[in-house]
Amino acid sequence: MVETIDGAAVDALGDEILDWRFKAVPAPAHGRTVREYARSRRPLEEFGTPLMTLDAGALDHNLRLMAGWTRAAGVRLAPHGKTTMAPQLWRRQLEAGAWAVTVANLPQLRVARAFGVRRVLLANALLDPAGLAWLAAELERCPDFTFLSWVDSVRAVELMTEALHHCRAQRRVDVCVELGAPGGRTGVRDTDEAVTVAEAVRKSPALRLVGTAGYEGAVAHDASPEALDAVAAYLRRLADAHARMPYETSEPVVTAGGSAYFDQVVEALDGLDGHVVLRSGAYLVHDDGFYRGISPFARDSGGDAARDSGGEGSRLRSAMHGWARVISCPEPGLALLDAGKRDLPFDEGLPEPQLVRGAGPEPVAGARVTALNDQHTFLSGARVEVGDVVRLGLSHPCTAFDKWTLIPVVDDAGAARPVVVDLVRTWF
Repeated sequence: MVETIDGAAVDALGDEILDWRFKAVPAPAHGRTVREYARSRRPLEEFGTPLMTLDAGALDHNLRLMAGWTRAAGVRLAPHGKTTMAPQLWRRQLEAGAWAVTVANLPQLRVARAFGVRRVLLANALLDPAGLAWLAAELERCPDFTFLSWVDSVRAVELMTEALHHCRAQRRVDVCVELGAPGGRTGVRDTDEAVTVAEAVRKSPALRLVGTAGYEGAVAHDASPEALDAVAAYLRRLADAHARMPYETSEPVVTAGGSAYFDQVVEALDGLDGHVVLRSGAYLVHDDGFYRGISPFARDSGGDAARDSGGEGSRLRSAMHGWARVISCPEPGLALLDAGKRDLPFDEGLPEPQLVRGAGPEPVAGARVTALNDQHTFLSGARVEVGDVVRLGLSHPCTAFDKWTLIPVVDDAGAARPVVVDLVRTWF
């Protein structure tokens, strides 16, 4: 059986020498390999702050829950690798049954290929001539490499065809016609236009029409009835477009599904000819903010399928936490922590104080983060002292991982003394 990812390349990350390049790594670890240090199971308190960690138990739970849910739903999963850009985590997702890895741009695609990911979806248009030349060479070099990308205009088809002809591409590039929505991101705005683009693809000697693609998350941003109705209406249009496509394969794909509305995607696209492919990426890490409130598992629509597929529970768990030290209490009710926008995500909600290491949740009960500066967190209403370490719940994994090149994995982020059991390398 052909590997879905180059396991040896992933394993080789354990040989990397720890040093000053990794802001999460304490000085006593410098000079040791990642593998050696992870096996030493050092207590988290030896690490400095600011810090972001992953929880091993939550990662494992989320991995099994989503794998079971997609199996029970009868759909394929191509998790969006941009969430973590961590080949170690991609391998776990692929080994759990993921069909492919999704990426968003050419640099991410190159990371995926550097680690031998065999099937990659590029959820975007690739029009850069230099990038297409590289892709053509990669497809020729590796006959078992499968690649899909999007197109949403006749002009895009023409540019891809011209660039691939110029570099003498030997294999046709598989593409999906992307359907968008008015006011949304990329994608054709109506089904008739989608058919026109599809016909242009069929006429291209360099491209092959294999699917229809979309992203329902672009039409809504919450779980209100109005938002869910907008998602459902968009997915009906996607299903209609898929049914009208003149595909050049007997096994076309129709792909959508972020981490917020994948239940509706399955409901709307179930029964169509071809394969339904979800691209949910945030499920593995989840969060204590945006996805906690909007995930189908939080809305109970994923619970029964999850239980039927193996009893792994009906909720995802946040696997990421920030850790920051109180460095100043300059006035009553205000504490400043040593983490800021350079360390923690803030685009989908500010971090939430959860506990004080060694003292539990009581000192931060009722407290809240009011602002982040580049290097500071403003914590209001906490009963903390200078030197205390606060664990923070974070919102939006996609903008958390890009701030850390190496992330410690702890055995249990809720334990009195968490222990580091692994280190995850990212590539942004």
